[in-house]
Amino acid sequence: MKRILGRSGIEVSALGLGCWAIGGLWQWLDGPGGWGEVDDSESIRAIHAALENGITFFDTAANYGTGHSERILAQALAGRRAQVVIATKFGFVVDEAGKRVSRFDQDEQVIKDVRTACEASLRRLNTDYIDLFQLHVWDFPAGPAVAVRAELEALVHEGKIRAYGWSTDSVESAQVFAEGEHCASIQHDLNVMMDAPEMLALCEKLNLASVNRSPLARGALTGKYSKDTIFAKNDVRRDEWSVGKFFTPTLEKLEALRSILTSDGRTLTQGALAWVLTRSPKTIPIPGFRTVKQVQENAGVLQSALLTPEQMNEIDGLVGREKIS
Repeated sequence: MKRILGRSGIEVSALGLGCWAIGGLWQWLDGPGGWGEVDDSESIRAIHAALENGITFFDTAANYGTGHSERILAQALAGRRAQVVIATKFGFVVDEAGKRVSRFDQDEQVIKDVRTACEASLRRLNTDYIDLFQLHVWDFPAGPAVAVRAELEALVHEGKIRAYGWSTDSVESAQVFAEGEHCASIQHDLNVMMDAPEMLALCEKLNLASVNRSPLARGALTGKYSKDTIFAKNDVRRDEWSVGKFFTPTLEKLEALRSILTSDGRTLTQGALAWVLTRSPKTIPIPGFRTVKQVQENAGVLQSALLTPEQMNEIDGLVGREKIS
């Protein structure tokens, strides 16, 4: 199953992988930014398993492990660069030695850092070009974003990047970037519990790929966790954002959704990913991973059928949404 990365025309697997969790431990402002301890050898084996199962799209960021995720991805893809599409992100202050990520004090600093951040990611990824370079600052003001877009267009013309996008849930912000010739995608939250009809409509209208973070609601849709689960102190999923936005609302509805998502022999994970793929021809879900087993389960959705319109409407009713037209 293949999809096109928006206006770039780059073909990718319909399912990508998000490389946040393989970054290991790091600090985001005053709290954990990672998903706990990680085994780099297992991460590399998992990336190899992804390639063996037809996954060719990998999404990482300078933030993830303050560059560690990019380096591990580079190790795993050594000698295979031409077979894959790599997306990474920029926009924050990345202290590699201190394992800490923070915000720039002024918007102008983000603009000035675009080229420096690109060169740093190129080095860590051990590549001559980045397929998709994305602004990671989800709430960056739309006005100054025009200057960021101009810097990205220059990098395209220099061959440093092939296309660019923005990781944001703001439709207004997405529209600003979409005015750029080589804007190819918007990365935003999308899962069974969290629809994004306005963003999807924009992506379909303007031929942008909808790259979907949190397609499994940070793991809540896998069935592996309950309301009593307590994550480790070094795991970002213990914060109020994860609990309030993903785990609590998802776990309240999961049992009601189970029979639909697991129809046709799917696991809960595969059913949740199938919902995202069914939602729009522009969607490319990027579930996270840390093990070979997780990658293999995720990849199973590439061999499964999409959900039917009736199933999609039934899900909408169960979660309290209006039916998708």
